[in-house]
Amino acid sequence: MGILESENILVTGVLTEASIAFHTAKYAQEQGANLVLTAFPRPTLTERIAKRLASGPGDVPPVIELDVTDGEHLSGLEAQLRAHGWDRIDGVVHSISFAPQNALGGNFLDTTWEDVATAVHISTYSLKSLTVACLPLMKEGGSIVGLTFDARAAWPVYDWMGVAKAELESCNRYLARYLGRQGIRCNLVAAGPIRTMAATSIPGFDGITDGWDRSAPLGWDVTDVVPNAKAMAALLSDWFPATTGEIIHVDGGVHAMGGQIG
Repeated sequence: MGILESENILVTGVLTEASIAFHTAKYAQEQGANLVLTAFPRPTLTERIAKRLASGPGDVPPVIELDVTDGEHLSGLEAQLRAHGWDRIDGVVHSISFAPQNALGGNFLDTTWEDVATAVHISTYSLKSLTVACLPLMKEGGSIVGLTFDARAAWPVYDWMGVAKAELESCNRYLARYLGRQGIRCNLVAAGPIRTMAATSIPGFDGITDGWDRSAPLGWDVTDVVPNAKAMAALLSDWFPATTGEIIHVDGGVHAMGGQIG
């Protein structure tokens, strides 16, 4: 039996086969989980990707259209999940982030509030709004796991997304405080730089990845998402029953190093 046997896991952010969310869904499924995926704004794209998670004919994980900035979508999530036969959620994967181009790439001092607000709403507040939308189906507790990029430092070109991630990390701690008595754990995985579609849309992304492998005592492969997927699955499982408000770094060890070691 897998560590997620018969668990119901809701996964957001499955856009491409190279995404961390896709591999998290894949690994969770291999560990016995039942999946429902969410998508916005192109659910048809996620539906095509979902077919690659099918374990057999007619066994494609369902896809729900969900805009985390739309109150009607969020309030209707419970009914949509019940329509797919779910009476509970055991785990939620938050893999949602977006910032307008003007909020990235060295434009920090010129970014408008409107662009900052968009980045914070989608990348930060959505962790809270998605969690609250799932609470009616988490009466027996469960696990919320999100993705961050270590926000203790000011990274080249990451700009307002870095600020949004810092707020995400704080939001995670507050969710842990308010939901712990309900048996709900809230944790984040701080991934090292991965060459996903979202990452490569950041102008100057190579400014972050350059030298990462040299600085990581374990080394680092910007194309390997499996370590992050395994960490996400582990946090979704009951192997971390007393861990909440935590950030688990999956970055080859760079976060703990002072300067390059290679």
